[in-house]
Amino acid sequence: MEREQRGAVVRPLPLFPEHAGPIELGYIDPAGHLSMPVAALCPEPEPERPLTPELPPRAKDYPQLRFMGSKHRLLPWLHEILRPVEFDTALDAFSGSGCVAYLFKSMGKEVTTNDFLSFTSLLATALVENSGAVLRTQDVNRLLSEPPEHDRFIEETFHGIFFTPEDLRFLDQIWANLRRFRNPYRKALALSALIRSCVKRQPRGVFTVAGDPERYKDGRRDLRLSLREHFVEQVEVFNRSVFDNGRENRALHGDVFAVEPAGFDLVYMDPPYVPRADDNCYMKRYHFLEGLSCYWQGMPLLEDSRVKKIKKPYTPFSYRRDSLSAFDRLFSHFRKSILALSYSSNGYPDLEELVRLMRRYKASVTVFEKEHRYHFGTHAAVNRSVVQEYLILGV
Repeated sequence: MEREQRGAVVRPLPLFPEHAGPIELGYIDPAGHLSMPVAALCPEPEPERPLTPELPPRAKDYPQLRFMGSKHRLLPWLHEILRPVEFDTALDAFSGSGCVAYLFKSMGKEVTTNDFLSFTSLLATALVENSGAVLRTQDVNRLLSEPPEHDRFIEETFHGIFFTPEDLRFLDQIWANLRRFRNPYRKALALSALIRSCVKRQPRGVFTVAGDPERYKDGRRDLRLSLREHFVEQVEVFNRSVFDNGRENRALHGDVFAVEPAGFDLVYMDPPYVPRADDNCYMKRYHFLEGLSCYWQGMPLLEDSRVKKIKKPYTPFSYRRDSLSAFDRLFSHFRKSILALSYSSNGYPDLEELVRLMRRYKASVTVFEKEHRYHFGTHAAVNRSVVQEYLILGV
């Protein structure tokens, strides 16, 4: 979509039906200042405030996870846009790394998260739903102790594929001890710490290539530490990130269309998009973390896969033939809430198509734009990709 001069905030898009009217655009200029039609968000004028408000202090505590499409580096921008919007309850419908839901929690909102992956749902359980449980010294000692007997599934299955034999044995032992935990939040914290430990220990943080971990050692501390050493550190990181915002927050795990739509003032959506290059398969990259989150219960391995992947679950948002109808259904499902959709210019459908779909259900649609570089991918061209990041707001 061709950019207007900085002074313009409203213009019609001729590709849309005539009755659709103009689309209100907001921009972040190179200095980081926001230009936006505030009236579209808040009917009543607000007192003057800094153009770039600081993130809530708690939002900065979230443990950053190297996760494809994570909005961690975009949190200040998202906060600046959403701060003037009047909402008290929020759903993060595709919570992923969990950082946006944690931002909402830090803003004092009542937050519900949902994700179709197990390990991402655990992250949200540990730090969004959980309001006070932490891993105590005795809990950590129990987890680190040698169990009298334990399964060796991880050690036997992933030997020579990921990590060292000692690391794999440690994961089996931790899981044997976790089975005795009764508090769901302490268990979620322990697994979240274990998940982040694996991401930091694994070269590039993805589980797509098998090989001797020794050949990746280049002096980086994360690659020198054992999984046990990482885990001890990450327990402290996650414990420090637990807080109570005085609200009843929830973490769900399942299909977004199974979430009851009533009761959310705002629904934030960051679904997987059909990419124009590379792919968006989370299971391909994070199958090991997904299996680890539940010790591969109910997740049969693809035996012809060198890295022992898990079958990819179906989502209509990942397929060009299904994505348009999926977005239309998504907007319709949550049409009674304010809709906030994150989208990147390197994805499908096009921005114009998404706005057209949202305008079926929302009288006012505002598009905010920011240049962003995603430092992620499986080849150099993707690592260097610069995209336009959009937040499409329907009220």
